[in-house]
Amino acid sequence: MAAQIKSSDLDFTLIKNNLKNFFKSKSEFSDYDFEASGISNVLDVLAYNTHINALTANFSLNEAFLSTAQLRSSVVSHAQTLGYEVVSRKAATATVNLNVNLAGVVGRPAKLQLVKGTKFTSSIDGVTHTFRTRETFFASDDGTGLYVFKTTEESDALPIVEGVEKTKTFFVPEKNERQIYVIPDTTIDTSTAEVDVFESPSSTSFISYTPLTLAITVDQNSTHFAMNEAPNGFYELNFGDGLSFGKAPEPGEKVEVRYLSTVGPVANNGTVFTPATDVTVNGVDYSLNVVTVTESTGGAFKQSIDSVKQLAPIAYASQKRLVTALDYKATVETNFPQVQSASVWSGDQNEPIDFGAVYISLQFQKNTSDAVKQSVKDAIVTNYTDNLSVMSMTTKFTDPEDVFLELSTRFSYDPGKTGITLISAEERVFNLMNSFFTRNVSTFGGIFRKSNLLTEIDALDDSILSSSMEVSVQMRPTITINTLNTLDVNFPTAIATPDDIFFRVQSDVFEFNGLVCQIKNRLGSTTLEIVDLDGNVLLDNVGQYTAATGKVSLVGFRPTQIISGQTFLPIKVTPQNESVIKPLRNYILQIDTARSSTTAEVDRQTQSLTVTS
Repeated sequence: MAAQIKSSDLDFTLIKNNLKNFFKSKSEFSDYDFEASGISNVLDVLAYNTHINALTANFSLNEAFLSTAQLRSSVVSHAQTLGYEVVSRKAATATVNLNVNLAGVVGRPAKLQLVKGTKFTSSIDGVTHTFRTRETFFASDDGTGLYVFKTTEESDALPIVEGVEKTKTFFVPEKNERQIYVIPDTTIDTSTAEVDVFESPSSTSFISYTPLTLAITVDQNSTHFAMNEAPNGFYELNFGDGLSFGKAPEPGEKVEVRYLSTVGPVANNGTVFTPATDVTVNGVDYSLNVVTVTESTGGAFKQSIDSVKQLAPIAYASQKRLVTALDYKATVETNFPQVQSASVWSGDQNEPIDFGAVYISLQFQKNTSDAVKQSVKDAIVTNYTDNLSVMSMTTKFTDPEDVFLELSTRFSYDPGKTGITLISAEERVFNLMNSFFTRNVSTFGGIFRKSNLLTEIDALDDSILSSSMEVSVQMRPTITINTLNTLDVNFPTAIATPDDIFFRVQSDVFEFNGLVCQIKNRLGSTTLEIVDLDGNVLLDNVGQYTAATGKVSLVGFRPTQIISGQTFLPIKVTPQNESVIKPLRNYILQIDTARSSTTAEVDRQTQSLTVTS
């Protein structure tokens, strides 16, 4: 049988060894010393060339598919092929009330105008950012001289958007082929783009083009444009073909593009907005009064590669319809940067069952105000679910429900294999546990797998020899003191069945009948009792727990005080399976850092040996 060269390996050393073994198998090279410098150098060249070619082929093949592509340009290209619009930077938006008081001014006008582009400044983390209006607002005299500016919908909550207004002009060449106009700017918020096409470079007559995403029908006369991310990170402006897919600018015409260049999330959390100019009436300047309604929010960088890879296939399948839960999820997460993740389920999957409804739970970015949260929910209903969802479906929002895991981690530690102290090792493990939840768990659909965390702990440092962990699941139901409470607490996991040694359900301490007490299950039973800190039973039946469903039911529970001073009472359970905690619907798993611990146990595997004669 002829000798063969193994070509499946990508490692340089393995390739060289495969080549060496191939030559050694040939009689022509039987007396060669393959470690000699000359032939070894030749093998190095051959192995290097094979290595580079193999890597290039492997890389190229991976870039050909959306799921395996690593380069942003490849991912964006695949997404565009699916008709998915990759989200550009998003400018932060705030809402404000604006008014001018002209009481006592003689000859004041009946109406005032605040022109589009009126600027405001806000200092965020010591840096000043410019916000501006994106439309013209009007205000009428209320009879006392107070002018309150309003939108065309008569709302006094006016949006102002962060960004620098930029303009790019193109002249259509005297060529017949279709033109693509490149805007050399990576900071565009494409949703702010405005495109006008003038009859000639000197003409004042123009046609305004609208985004293709807003088109209902498209024909040869449709005046729409598309703006897509180019491979180099810039943006390409595209028009129709002039035939059946929209009108194209004619040779000799001028294309003018106006847009906002934005810093994205850097301008979030602005709370105070100062007008850059006053309102002039009859040659006199009057101060524009600004009251912040909602802080600046929604600013974001370009959509991440991982997000595009996840959402593009879902959006393609939905075809701009809201039918399945994934359709809703993709639409919300794509269009609202304030939302970190979304969970959607139908009413027939809800508890209790609610036919004809779709439930949406939103995990917002940190520090998002309640006013912004409500505005996002309103926008989801107004702009999307009312227009794209199946008729007769009612959209309902429910808040995320945090489920806390208490982790007690022990690990063997050999100080002879590291330069870090025992305390430092415990801190590093604790920090890793927090990081693990942030990276893998604390979002909708996040699953806690104990084995994955223990694997990361074992690999953290050579001094860590082994690790183990005990897991408790905690929820925090709201309790009303001095009132009979009847409620069900639904844990996202089955609860361990009762035995005669360990309690399966335990609450934090509270005051009952003048004593500090806890709720515990009766040993060997699913019945819940109120016991004092000495273990004396004060109330022998305050509810039950159902092991299989994870439900803890409290009936007639009337505490006089929660010792922690909180409005909720933490209740922890022992899960039936500690290895995997997999929440459903609107549950989000968190680590309870205050009740989790790491303990190192010294295990000296390396010992110095003294040899004596």
